[in-house]
Amino acid sequence: YSNGFCHWPVCAWKKPDGSFQPSQTNFTSLADPTSVGSGLTALRTLMHEAGHAAHFANIEQPSPLFSQERAPTSVAYAETQSMFLDSLVSDASWRAKYAKTADGEVIPWDILEEEIRCTHPYQVFPLRAMLSVPYFEKALYEMAEEDVTPENIQNLADEIETKIQGGLGPRPLLSVPHIISDEASCYYHGYVLAEMAVHQTREWFLSKYGFIVDNPKVGSILCEHYWHFGNSEGFLDLVNRLTGRELNGKSWTDHLSISVEEKVRKEKEDYENAIHKTKEEETDIDLQMNLRFVDGDLTISDSKSKGSFLAACKEFETYIRKRVGITASSL
Repeated sequence: YSNGFCHWPVCAWKKPDGSFQPSQTNFTSLADPTSVGSGLTALRTLMHEAGHAAHFANIEQPSPLFSQERAPTSVAYAETQSMFLDSLVSDASWRAKYAKTADGEVIPWDILEEEIRCTHPYQVFPLRAMLSVPYFEKALYEMAEEDVTPENIQNLADEIETKIQGGLGPRPLLSVPHIISDEASCYYHGYVLAEMAVHQTREWFLSKYGFIVDNPKVGSILCEHYWHFGNSEGFLDLVNRLTGRELNGKSWTDHLSISVEEKVRKEKEDYENAIHKTKEEETDIDLQMNLRFVDGDLTISDSKSKGSFLAACKEFETYIRKRVGITASSL
């Protein structure tokens, strides 16, 4: 499959006798270990799909209908959980802790600073590109039937791009797969709402606790206020109850409005705090689940048979190195 995905052959739910039926989740991401740069995209995709997996594995409702991804499950609700997790990849504190070489060297701060200075001033462009998709779909489905021609559709896409993005975008609207997929059409606005919710939720955590990465309270709070409900509660109600205000775009625009110098200062502070944190490192990770790495019918590694999560990850890493013929020093 030419993209990361997440789906559930078995949904999580609470049975009439009170016992819990764990979910079975399959998710993946794509990367070429020999292609410099593909790892960052793959990592963000993996975190995104893992966010979906964590969310749907922790729904506790009296029927599997509450924990499946189709309607009435809200796209915005589901994507908030995945996009919250993938947002961590951009945090300097997360990278200071986890973006290391095979020899354990932490990613240098000057690389992160350069990225911030090169990208932060232009973060409004992805926002506008995201907005252009639902506005195009709205205009498209409002067209009179006799006006729906290939030429008019292309002209409409150019018009929307120019109006919202200030010109033709580097990613043409008609290349967005959601628009031409019957199961994904007319729901891209869910990503916009989710991004708003992610920033609002992150702001709430940061104002209350000061940090998110490796904060043990984050997972339990997300479970209690977002995940457990499944589609039994409305997305807007859940965001309101956790953050204390109705969903709006202020947290997102506030984030975009931070000056480059302030962004650099804050991220450097978080980076240094993460490096010098005196918290004792855990020897292993217990996610209270069985993790299997598979390639088609081949089971590469299994956390149950290997005895731990990290041991299974190590075996998968060894498999990848042998398969593509690379050494640890080149990773």
